[in-house]
Amino acid sequence: MPDDDTLQAMVMDELAWIPNVNAAHIGVTARDGVVTLSGTVDSLAEKLAAERAARRVRGVQGIAQEIVVQPPAADEHGDEDIAERALTVLNWDVEVPDDQLQVKVENGVVTLTGTVTHPFQKQAAERDIRQLGGVTNIVDLIEVRPTGDLAVDEAAVHDKIGNALRRNAELEASHISVAVTGSKVTLRGKVKTWWERSIAENAARSTPGVAEVDDQLTIGS
Repeated sequence: MPDDDTLQAMVMDELAWIPNVNAAHIGVTARDGVVTLSGTVDSLAEKLAAERAARRVRGVQGIAQEIVVQPPAADEHGDEDIAERALTVLNWDVEVPDDQLQVKVENGVVTLTGTVTHPFQKQAAERDIRQLGGVTNIVDLIEVRPTGDLAVDEAAVHDKIGNALRRNAELEASHISVAVTGSKVTLRGKVKTWWERSIAENAARSTPGVAEVDDQLTIGS
């Protein structure tokens, strides 16, 4: 594992390389594999892009996210305006089921509630909201409830996830174990980076019949 100074420099280089992140406004410290991100950014999308960039760096085992979203004055929006635009983008997205979700906005924080049948629909809704100007944070309380005709037996779910992991060139699938109990999937084992962990988790969430993923993967060389 790189030492603290090296890891800090690597994360800073990764942030500077990302075109949609203003690295000059972000502070980085590293201690024993845990990276702390601080500073201010213009949007929630930029904050999450900075976090994803840090997760991609080899040696990062944990992240303390302390970045604050402060939209420029020209991009400030009232809660009512944010709520109206949130409902509009959700209605436009074909991946988000109609009339299944509710939106509440308070001081720029958007809370999503309701039910969907697939995890990817939940992810699509959150992705839509974080692109909106004026949003400072998202509380995602959407529940995933697969319907009976969409449910897949446990063996089939296990095989589909295993195949998806093996297809991904960035993962060593042999180091990841998959356990399926009903619609819940538990991932165990070790991956090299947070980025690989997110790839494995997304592969599980994208499998039909999966409502919940318990990610117990550890990060290490």
